Amino acid sequence: MIAPGGGPDAPHRPVLLLEAVHYLAPERGGLFIDATLGMGGHSEAILEAAPDARVLGLDRDRAALRIAGERLTRFGERLQLVHANHREIKRVWEAKGEEQEVRGVLADLGVSSLQFDSPERGFSFRHDAPLDMRMDAEGDEATAAELLARLPENEIARIIFEYGEERKSRRIARWIVERREQGRPLEKTADLADLVARAVGYKRTDRIHPATRTFQALRIAVNNELERLAEFIETSIDLLQTAGRLVVISFHSLEDRIVKRTLRRLAGQCECDPRSPICSCGARRAVEILTRRPVVPTQEELEENPRARSAKLRACVKLAAGAAGEI
Repeated sequence: MIAPGGGPDAPHRPVLLLEAVHYLAPERGGLFIDATLGMGGHSEAILEAAPDARVLGLDRDRAALRIAGERLTRFGERLQLVHANHREIKRVWEAKGEEQEVRGVLADLGVSSLQFDSPERGFSFRHDAPLDMRMDAEGDEATAAELLARLPENEIARIIFEYGEERKSRRIARWIVERREQGRPLEKTADLADLVARAVGYKRTDRIHPATRTFQALRIAVNNELERLAEFIETSIDLLQTAGRLVVISFHSLEDRIVKRTLRRLAGQCECDPRSPICSCGARRAVEILTRRPVVPTQEELEENPRARSAKLRACVKLAAGAAGEI
């Protein structure tokens, strides 16, 4: 979801915009669900592609919804905005009572440029700010600081290892808890970044700051980013009409792994032990995968927006009922 830097007022161009529009094929018109609206870059392209294209836009970030609503006001009733997590796509769809079938669903996962470039949100250690990291800054979820203040050491280590793939997670967790026990809980981004750098052993020649993985892990934990991602994909497929498209853009290996495995299973590739007499993984031929390999940004896009370097796009099309089914 990250677009070029420069703050919330900078020109907004979402990652893999042309590629996402290509696979969604919004020129067909009809209803599309942008499950992670952000500042509305993808939705704008969808609405511009056909005069009868409509978008139902979801986002958990109220600030993003306000900005996107103002930006896309010219589309009038062709755009509907809802404050909701992308995992609530079915509930939102049912609550709207839509009669028109869904032509496409887009999920641009991860942190948005608005969130990343707003220092007070605490997503980046480039600015010294409160350790917040909530995608819904006005919600009642626990902040990163609150998690670090109450979680046991082994749970902090697990989060940093599993979600950040940080090899020195136990050492970092121990240092965090030791500081907490000294009556100095971590409350600022700069303090956490400094602690991690000292715990890991930071060299100025390192290409990536050692706190990057820990910040990613905490952000994922705060926002439950991996929770029910596979379920969201399956639900989206069920909502689509025949020949409807699903496009998912991920920004780290954990997300992409879930997307890849879920799409393969929905394409009929069984994950069960080959010695098992029956399939119990839920594989079914519901989609055809359109991207044999993940689509990644071009060199030109990377030069314009280095943050796009880890983006991967995967897409599929829903099969007709006669072609789908259990394997």
